[in-house]
Amino acid sequence: MTRYLISFGAGAMDHIPDEEMPDVGKASHAVVQEAVNAGVFVFGAGLERQRASVVATDGMVTDGPYPETKEVIGGFVVVDVASREEALAWAAKIAVACRCAQEVRQLMPDPKQTRCSARLTGDDDIPTTTDRGRPATLEQELRGRG
Repeated sequence: MTRYLISFGAGAMDHIPDEEMPDVGKASHAVVQEAVNAGVFVFGAGLERQRASVVATDGMVTDGPYPETKEVIGGFVVVDVASREEALAWAAKIAVACRCAQEVRQLMPDPKQTRCSARLTGDDDIPTTTDRGRPATLEQELRGRG
C-alpha cells in the first residue's frame, strides 16, 4: 500500500457562499467517513488561515508564507491505497464534496514502518486490525509503536 497526500490550496473554497458551507461540510465529512469505512483514511485536516512560522536548522524562527500566497495548503487528507488511480478516485470524491480541485502527491515510504497489528497481543473481543491490515483503534496503533 502507498500513502498519498490529497490537498487543496488556501482560498480554494473562497468561491463558496457562506450559506452553503454547512452543506459542503456535511459532504466532505461523508467522504471522509466513506474513506474510514473503506480502511484507506490515515489522517486529514483543514488548516487555519494564519501566518506560518519557519524554523531553520540553526533554530532561527522566521515568518513563513502568508495565507494570501498560493503556496499555503488549506486542507489535506492522507490515504493509504493500492495505486495512484485509487488515490485519484478518492481525490475526485473529495473535489466534488469540497467543490474545489485537489492536488495528489505520493508520499515517500518509511523503510522502518511496520504494521502495528503484527505486534499486538491482548483482548480477544477487540478487533486488532481493519480489513486492510491497519490497527483498528488509535490505542492499538500507539501500543504498537512502543
